[in-house]
Amino acid sequence: MPPRNPEATTAEISRDDPRHPLYLGNWKRPTKVGVEDFIHDDFDEPHRKRQKAILAKHPEVRELYGNEPLTAVIGAAAAGTQLLLAYMVGCVWTDLHWSVVLAIAYLLGGTVSALYGVIIHEAGHNLVFKNPLYNRLTGLMVNLPMVVPISQSFRRYHLEHHQFQGVEGMDPDLPLDSEIHLIHNNPLLKTLWVFCYSVMYVVRGLAMDKRPQRWELINWAFIICVDILIARYFSVRSLAYLAVSVFFGYGMHPGAAHFIQEHYIFRDGQETYSYYGSGNILYLNIGLHNEHHDFPQIPWTRIWKLRRIATEFYDPLYAHTSWVAVVVRFITSPMLGPQSRLVRTYKSHSSGRREYRVPVNAPAAKGSGAKRRAK
Repeated sequence: MPPRNPEATTAEISRDDPRHPLYLGNWKRPTKVGVEDFIHDDFDEPHRKRQKAILAKHPEVRELYGNEPLTAVIGAAAAGTQLLLAYMVGCVWTDLHWSVVLAIAYLLGGTVSALYGVIIHEAGHNLVFKNPLYNRLTGLMVNLPMVVPISQSFRRYHLEHHQFQGVEGMDPDLPLDSEIHLIHNNPLLKTLWVFCYSVMYVVRGLAMDKRPQRWELINWAFIICVDILIARYFSVRSLAYLAVSVFFGYGMHPGAAHFIQEHYIFRDGQETYSYYGSGNILYLNIGLHNEHHDFPQIPWTRIWKLRRIATEFYDPLYAHTSWVAVVVRFITSPMLGPQSRLVRTYKSHSSGRREYRVPVNAPAAKGSGAKRRAK
């Protein structure tokens, strides 16, 4: 693949993107253990162009766009289940040993809490209802047992992540420099980092140093009131159970492994990864991350249809088949750490979109392409 010209002007918008049709880069992962820097690319993110390439060959994909109200029903059931558990732990099972409470918080509370993030994610893309207001209210409903106000901030920053994937200083999903220098490739520190991933996710948002928006303030006021009511009418023990459940569910838990699976680099040239395992059944197909980034207009109930329609685009991509294996490999491999992410400058991102076009008349990926699945 020829290097792109970062000084290209709008008059040069005539070249086909050399990454077509799969939109994999020609960059390589570091081959030395001591590297404490991100991997760098000088092209724009790949998903918008791959979407256009897929639509050129499969225009029927547009029929998958829409909403899935069932998500709100699942969210209500999950929130109700966790509140019931909080009541039982805090008001009925008061003689349970703390070790048993922690086990319940991990096995049940953590599993349910990890599902909240998936539903908040769907609501953040307005994939639950057509009306954006109802999606925001769905996010608030699911946020109710999470102790920390997160749904509206996640919506804001996650949409920025889609728009500026990998752009330094603009993608809030990227680890901070302090994370890289502190954790690097130390297995013990990486284990601690995974345990505390929920905390780091909040810290990254705060590091963006942006003024809270109106819905974020509403989110804060709502959750503070809910927390007070839970402590008052359930117990402080109930509130603590909910908080620990969220900590577990967004940390060292199989349901949280998709945070590492999605964009940490496991193969040269590929910056986004899908997961095709049984965890997608419980967590609403959150593992199909390449498909989601290509088509954020498609709800979880139809995303597998996209995968089957555009198989020639997705079969050649490397994909994970075990979330547990993702976490184990991330922790034990000296080549993986918070620095294992691809970044680009905003200039490269914007000029790459202008300079190179999608050759929609070019042949798409061959169906006979070798599958690059994790074993």
